[in-house]
Amino acid sequence: MHGDPAHLCQPQLAIVGSRNPSPAGLSNARNFAAYLAGAGIAITSGLAVGIDGAAHEGALRQGSTIAVTGTGLDRVYPAGHRDLAHKIAKNGVLVSEFPPGTAPRPENFPRRNRIISGLSVGTLVVEAALQSGSLITARLAVEQDREVFAIPGSIHNPQARGCHALIRQGAKLVETGRDIVDELSSLLGTMEIPAPACTPESKNTGFQLDPDYHKLLDSMGYDPISADALIATTGLTPEAVSSMLLLLELEEYVSSAPGGYYCRTEKS
Repeated sequence: MHGDPAHLCQPQLAIVGSRNPSPAGLSNARNFAAYLAGAGIAITSGLAVGIDGAAHEGALRQGSTIAVTGTGLDRVYPAGHRDLAHKIAKNGVLVSEFPPGTAPRPENFPRRNRIISGLSVGTLVVEAALQSGSLITARLAVEQDREVFAIPGSIHNPQARGCHALIRQGAKLVETGRDIVDELSSLLGTMEIPAPACTPESKNTGFQLDPDYHKLLDSMGYDPISADALIATTGLTPEAVSSMLLLLELEEYVSSAPGGYYCRTEKS
């Protein structure tokens, strides 16, 4: 292992999900991980791109995190997570059952999932398609008599369908990190619950939303929507919508998604 093995003695919660998450999914992974790490729960995940990486990053803001790799510890996969792996080694621990020199092979990652779920008292699935390795982790958690939690999403988001399937099968629907702490309280004993962090609305940037901005945000809802659809819905000019979306993104009221789509954030 790389890092401090003492982190393995903390109560752990696995956070897993899609490698191609929505902006809202990434935000949820970071925020849930930060809250739970602040409550003294180590966040365990697989160092993959997407939800895994966001969970590790969020946990490092407030506490510790554990990465279970599908390679030898002398290999960082994906290579883009090299800096993240170094941060985890300093403020957490990386573990692997594979010997040094083991390259990333497809069959290794489902194998490491049983370790992620087995180390943890529960598994939280943030976003997952119906055919997802995260659902393997959730199934393993059930087989290991662990709790399974899932965050619901839009019925139009294919990355939410795996979570909805888990909820239909008995996974606990959660909307906040406190939901998880409350559910696990009998297992974790008395834990200090962190105070809510300052919300983005508390930042005073001097930016005020005029009626056209409110009209644009109201037209967006909370599902990804294209700029063309917003133009058609609001009646605003393409130039106005483009300019407004840029400013709203800079002010963190919206986030851009692949394919020219936009989503509202928690701030809005």
